[in-house]
Amino acid sequence: MAEIVSSALPGAMFVSLIVALFSGAPVAIMLMGVSLVFGLLAVWTGDMRLIHATLIPNRIFSGTIDNAVLVAAPMFIFMGLIMEKTRIAEDLLLTLQRLMRAIPGGLALAVVLMGTILAAATGIIGASVVMLTMLAVPTMLERGYDKGLSAGTVASAGTLGILIPPSVMLVFMGDLLSVSLGHLFIAALLPGLLLSVCYVAYIVVRSFLQPQLAPKAPPLGAEEARGLWLETLKSVLAPLVMIVAVLGSILGGIATPTEASGVGVAAALLLGLLRGRLDRDTLQASMNGSIRSLGMLFFIFVGATAFSYIFRKVGGEHFIVELARALPFGEWGLLFAIMAMIFAMGFFFDWIEITLIMLPIFAPIVEVMDLGDHVAKAEMIYWFAILVSLNLQTSFLTPPFGFALFYLKGAAGDSLPMRDIYRGVLPFVLVQLLVLGLVIAFPEIALRLPQMVMQ
Repeated sequence: MAEIVSSALPGAMFVSLIVALFSGAPVAIMLMGVSLVFGLLAVWTGDMRLIHATLIPNRIFSGTIDNAVLVAAPMFIFMGLIMEKTRIAEDLLLTLQRLMRAIPGGLALAVVLMGTILAAATGIIGASVVMLTMLAVPTMLERGYDKGLSAGTVASAGTLGILIPPSVMLVFMGDLLSVSLGHLFIAALLPGLLLSVCYVAYIVVRSFLQPQLAPKAPPLGAEEARGLWLETLKSVLAPLVMIVAVLGSILGGIATPTEASGVGVAAALLLGLLRGRLDRDTLQASMNGSIRSLGMLFFIFVGATAFSYIFRKVGGEHFIVELARALPFGEWGLLFAIMAMIFAMGFFFDWIEITLIMLPIFAPIVEVMDLGDHVAKAEMIYWFAILVSLNLQTSFLTPPFGFALFYLKGAAGDSLPMRDIYRGVLPFVLVQLLVLGLVIAFPEIALRLPQMVMQ
């Protein structure tokens, strides 16, 4: 009996995980519950000794709590909240809107540019979407912009921070895959910028073909235009300092990503002080927001660590690899099947659950894949991480549980019906899938820059 149960444990644990994910229970509690049940079964079948269970707290502490790489995550979150609370990002968006008001689709283009800069400076998704919604949507609707185009632009631009470094998701990915975080950051830079450029191209083409969707605003008067360049310099300079402080120190080899996160926080605090907007209340609100975000993230991380440990003990890693090899898809078919599964999961879960739970399961499959000359073996895991990151962009926009849609709706209120939000994000999801296809077809988009920088 014990032998039969032992052979079925890996498959049963994987299926239980999928079922539990759809149960609606808190993800961290669900992970710990599944780990506990199958850990006890593994002890009974002899797949795991009782003493191994005592190693789980040590693994959680050394793998999560005491992990120097993960120090970057709270620092980047803190940096983003300081940027939001001191209204540095708000100044930039208002300036970009004034600069591009006379261009067809100019307000939408300003939102995308703002989202790109904000992503490179902070990478905090919820705050970015809410801020862009409150600042841009009322102006866009007042100028006669289509509600769907307005919603899609804000939601997609606000989620660029999940891919463009310094992305908190990439920090967790680098740790889960045991790869160089600096290498991963550099690999994500061009795909992230390409996605932003494709958003811009879509808006320009759509505005040209259907000008009634994004009408031009009247140009600024001579008096307003005179002071605009000084205002632009002041507004753009602050985010540029942030980007140079973080990405410049990483690309230049001056600092590791963990050290660069501290440099970014120092730059954010200094900029807030120089603008006269950093006081005790602002600092306290930023610290409280960081603690709440980190508590949720690390609670899930603890549960995922326990799950992956038990899953490996019952032979789950070998089970997944053997199952993948048995599928009649071939290497390319298997890659597309993984991408399709992640895309489908994005309809129901956010990047945290998908990344922390599924990435350790899929990583062993990718490590044994051979795509010939298309991607070198040594670069495969980095390429795969970027593909997953691009794929997870869609999880923020796909109904019914796209988190960016809820952020957008909550901030916009009755001015944007959910029907218009769903209609507006669909073209941007297709753009995301197009860029994903381009990076699959041309791996150099993700791999060329790291090769150049690290030579």
